[in-house]
Amino acid sequence: MNEPQHVIVSVSDGVCEVRLNRPDKRNAITLEMYRALTSAVHAANVDDEVRVVLFSGEGASFTSGNDLNDFLSGPPIDQDHDAARFIRTLPAIRKVMMAAVQGSTVGIGATLLLHCDLVVAARSARLSMPFVKLGLVPEAASSLLLPRLIGYQRAAEMLLLGEPIDAQRAFDIGMVNRVVDDPALMSEARALARTVAQQPTGALLATRRLLQGGSTTLLGRMEEELEAFREQLGSAEFRAAAQAFLSKRRGS
Repeated sequence: MNEPQHVIVSVSDGVCEVRLNRPDKRNAITLEMYRALTSAVHAANVDDEVRVVLFSGEGASFTSGNDLNDFLSGPPIDQDHDAARFIRTLPAIRKVMMAAVQGSTVGIGATLLLHCDLVVAARSARLSMPFVKLGLVPEAASSLLLPRLIGYQRAAEMLLLGEPIDAQRAFDIGMVNRVVDDPALMSEARALARTVAQQPTGALLATRRLLQGGSTTLLGRMEEELEAFREQLGSAEFRAAAQAFLSKRRGS
């Protein structure tokens, strides 16, 4: 009998959905699943038809984090470890990254959100980073990204205590963009992903690059924006968008 597919990948309307599919284990991530996630993200990154990568999870949980039994019996953690390989792909993704989360959103499930541009949370979502409780330390650059996002004291509370926060709290401190009723989670997230994917591709991805980093000085960032602006002014997508706007205004 064939083994179940624990990571399901589908592409439609410019959106690559990467769905964890191990609901009986609350989508706990095994080393095999990390390999599949890395492969899926790499493929999406080089696919010109993909503008958005949407992470989701089957069942009542987004993911309960790493499968500890699999990790304890697996190889030692180093740069070639499957989890480390996946984590290193996250800063290299050039597409807009999104996540739709519900229920248990633990460990890598929560730190993954720090690399996403947009996050939709179901009201059932509970985000936690219990690394210290497990005798471990944060991963996926969360010790850097979380304080930047929510402030040092809030980040320290989450990382040192490892206590879960609910969807509304995550929204209030800026970790998620939208909170929706559980039955509406995937329809809302997929609709938002399609809306993002329909934006002019060059402008969308250039803006995402600017948001993600580059120069940290005002003048340096202004120069980067000016260069991207100049490139977009000469693009076919700008001319098409401008002509459509002008035609609509003339017709109003």
